[in-house]
Amino acid sequence: MKRIIFLVFTISIALAIQTMAQNPAMKKVKGGSFTMGGTEYYEKPDHTVTISSFKMGKYEVTVGEFKAFCKASGRDMPAAPSWGWNDQHPMVNINFDEANAYCIWLSESTGKNYRLPTEAEWEYAARGGKKSKGYTYAGSNDLDEVGWSYHTAGGQTQASGRKKPNELGLYDMSGNVWEWCSDWYDATYYGSSPSTNPKGPASGTVHVLRGGSWSYLATDCRVANRNHFFRTPDYRGGGLRVVLQSK
Repeated sequence: MKRIIFLVFTISIALAIQTMAQNPAMKKVKGGSFTMGGTEYYEKPDHTVTISSFKMGKYEVTVGEFKAFCKASGRDMPAAPSWGWNDQHPMVNINFDEANAYCIWLSESTGKNYRLPTEAEWEYAARGGKKSKGYTYAGSNDLDEVGWSYHTAGGQTQASGRKKPNELGLYDMSGNVWEWCSDWYDATYYGSSPSTNPKGPASGTVHVLRGGSWSYLATDCRVANRNHFFRTPDYRGGGLRVVLQSK
């Protein structure tokens, strides 16, 4: 009897993880206009951008969710970080192609159109969308309230959702792990980008990451900060958060 109960429990946990992976918690981001950009040279010029409505993942994609993807698609998990894999922590150590493949799998599994956010969608949501209060970080002017960084994370990622959310109810958009965006990176793109739903340059070498991480300083976790690490296209320092186009 104990063995049967254990097997039922194990199966229930596995199904729960699969269901979680295929039905991520989403938050509605109502469309609107905002001032995009910041004070660093690669964040200039600040400019007005209009974004259409969409839905964004309430949390970064977790290790448990990514494991379900790897199991379903016959992939191996990337090399584990020094602290090992924890299913409640955000996924890390994936490159852009792996992040994009996760979105494709999630779309095929659910019949919905999940994808990575554009850089403009990411910044609009991180700033709080139409509910923005103009914070430096996603939800506060004090990073310790909303995000994990070099001085607070203890040398590793932290479980998703432990800090305060931003104005839209989105967690960990500042700190914890860098998040891949769909845009190619170009330091000068803001000078010529479209004013409505910009999608980044038509081509490039590396993609944009946003949000800072557990191993970076507070300045890197600002909502305006852009990063691409000056590294190869196979760079594995990122995690991800999905979006779903609103109807």
